[in-house]
Amino acid sequence: MKLVKFLQKLNREQVTIELKNGTVISGTVVGVDATMNAHLKKAKMTARGKNPVSYATLSVRGSTVRAWLLPDGLNLDALLVEESTKNVQKAAPVGPGAGRGRGRGRGGGGRGRSSGPGRR
Repeated sequence: MKLVKFLQKLNREQVTIELKNGTVISGTVVGVDATMNAHLKKAKMTARGKNPVSYATLSVRGSTVRAWLLPDGLNLDALLVEESTKNVQKAAPVGPGAGRGRGRGRGGGGRGRSSGPGRR
């Protein structure tokens, strides 16, 4: 299972995220997108050597994250189960040009015409 898919299953969980610069963010996960950007609500951010600041919502860029600290009571077995992918086979295309073999059909420009600005 990919890490992104695992993190996307953490909706409504209270997590702590540690950033590469030492900042610590705690909050409830609202969502995680494909680039591991985390979206939190009721977040509390504590920068290194500073007082904590509270936010109603906060987004964290995925490339700045060093670690995700998960709650102790989290059932990892249930989260790590992969959903079975449906093995639906598509019907084979029928007719000329329906296959993906070699042959024609790669673009249509360049035959005796100017193909772009500046050509005469």
